[in-house]
Amino acid sequence: MNILGIETSCDETAAALVKDGRHVLKSVVASQLAVHKPFKGVVPELASRAHVERINEVMQRALGRPELPVQGIAVTTGPGLVGCLLVGVVTARTWGWVRDIPIIGVNHLEGHLFAGLVEHPTLKPPFLGLIVSGGHTELVIFEGYGRYRRLGATRDDAAGEAFDKVANLLSLPFPGGPSIDRAARRGNRNAVAFPRAWMTGTHDFSFSGLKTAVANYLRERSHGRRESVADVSASFQEAVVDVLVKKTILAAAAHGLRSVVVGGGVAANSRLRERFIEAGRRERLRVFLPDLSFCTDNAAMIAAAGFYKLSRPSPRQESLAVDADLMIKSWATA
Repeated sequence: MNILGIETSCDETAAALVKDGRHVLKSVVASQLAVHKPFKGVVPELASRAHVERINEVMQRALGRPELPVQGIAVTTGPGLVGCLLVGVVTARTWGWVRDIPIIGVNHLEGHLFAGLVEHPTLKPPFLGLIVSGGHTELVIFEGYGRYRRLGATRDDAAGEAFDKVANLLSLPFPGGPSIDRAARRGNRNAVAFPRAWMTGTHDFSFSGLKTAVANYLRERSHGRRESVADVSASFQEAVVDVLVKKTILAAAAHGLRSVVVGGGVAANSRLRERFIEAGRRERLRVFLPDLSFCTDNAAMIAAAGFYKLSRPSPRQESLAVDADLMIKSWATA
């Protein structure tokens, strides 16, 4: 079964064709980086307009010429920017109605877990998923297809959000994650002893205090000697990675899980990948890290999740109403 995936939750216009939930036939992503870079962040109205301008071309490139057959459509319904989500949802509804093809809604966070399944044929549930992106940091047990249990989440800033804010404090270009990653490679990760919020007794995360610690450090040393931008970047990055990796490993041990999937934009961070590979070898865990192209927002992961939804004996037609708040709360059981 070929599923056409559509992803427009934020600032990437993406479409992909995936066969049987595992084989990516085509994945196309149109980035809006040049649109938002001057503003050092995503501007919702500009993002929505860019999706409208690019969605038809992106879909046509994903389908190819002549068009490959499509048996179902999966579209991101949340969480995300409402105007952006509407572009994808309306496109999916129209396309499905014109061609009499079933459509299904997919949660964006659910999709990030399927990014690992797309690339790794041997991966099967149950496994522990760490979703770490600009808007979300969550630990979720993937119990089975369509069955997820949330263990913990960020109580304030997401990891990717902290990267963007600290990059801005350091006058590094947007997006902050890649900029800090590049700068950190030239720095000493032990130069500044930034704090770690362990949230003892929980699987939750907190990065707001770390961001504030960086701001205070820079302000206090604004008139005197301070470490280089590279050293501050490396020290900050190490603090974030330290918490993400150690809390994930502890959660896997606590719930008897031997496979870990890392998904989301921050999964592209080179130090995070390095630390997870080291931890996997040390703890004898199978750690699955998607290719960099599947870490950031893409439609292949949405199509993969949609395949399993549409393959149910009596697939439930999910609501395509766009309600980001509702989707954030309801996608996984606590």
